[in-house]
Amino acid sequence: MTTTNKVKYVSTTALSKELKMNVKETFNIFLANGLINRVDNQWVLTEKGKQSGGTIKRHPKVGEYIAWDETIKDHSMFKTDRKDELLNITALSKHFGVSKLKMNPILSELGFIQKGLKGWTVTKLGQSLGGKQLEYDKTGVPYVNWPEIILQNKRLVETMKELQGNDTEEETKAANHNPLEFREKFEAKHRAADGHYVRSRAEMLIDNWLYMSEIVHAYERKLPVEEDVYTDFYLPIGKVYIEYWGLENDPKYAARKQEKLRIYKKYGFNLIELHDADIQNLDDILPKKLLMFGIKAY
Repeated sequence: MTTTNKVKYVSTTALSKELKMNVKETFNIFLANGLINRVDNQWVLTEKGKQSGGTIKRHPKVGEYIAWDETIKDHSMFKTDRKDELLNITALSKHFGVSKLKMNPILSELGFIQKGLKGWTVTKLGQSLGGKQLEYDKTGVPYVNWPEIILQNKRLVETMKELQGNDTEEETKAANHNPLEFREKFEAKHRAADGHYVRSRAEMLIDNWLYMSEIVHAYERKLPVEEDVYTDFYLPIGKVYIEYWGLENDPKYAARKQEKLRIYKKYGFNLIELHDADIQNLDDILPKKLLMFGIKAY
């Protein structure tokens, strides 16, 4: 008489406990490896997942759920020394519900990665967030994978909500709130040629110069870091930030300036500094400063 070993299935939650991992982390590993997918805010088992020991079980109280052959815990994807444990761009795009083709440009706009001659490379800021530089085995094209914690990155989550129009009115107010006294003292009432309302005549002249030079720019863009800091102008084309220092005789302003400079240096951001003496000579000064970062002004 022969006997067969019956397969024992465990839920993802139970599997996570055996692996001593966070449940969300386990789901993300399955997602990154193509064993499950996210459809209409529900986890769906893929064909690859079925081939790897996944199945659908039913519970009288919780309904359908994905269960796994308990031997899957020995799979190499759960080994800590495996690069596959990191989330790839496909996993990120599925998590945030955007096209895979848009995900890298979004990370690039935030300064987490930059586009090279081939593929994408991680920046100093991206490295600080756990980004890992990798290469495809056959082509050598560089790409970046991310730890699960990137999914909770405050600035990335805010940006995704802004792009998808999912931020609530309360969240928008909170995102636009800045406790710095000078923002309350100096209202943005100077209207630039492109419609931006800025806080001083000098900022209006800078904004107008950028607009007339056909250089795409954002005004008071929040830096893609955990610190609550806003830049005067941001140029996506070269990931360049422009700061106009106009109240340097004010002790509080001077202290704020030094703190902002520390943050720019900490993350290795491209920074152009402008002072009062530069404002009347923007045609001479800004093209030279921009050219240092590969931006040609016409």
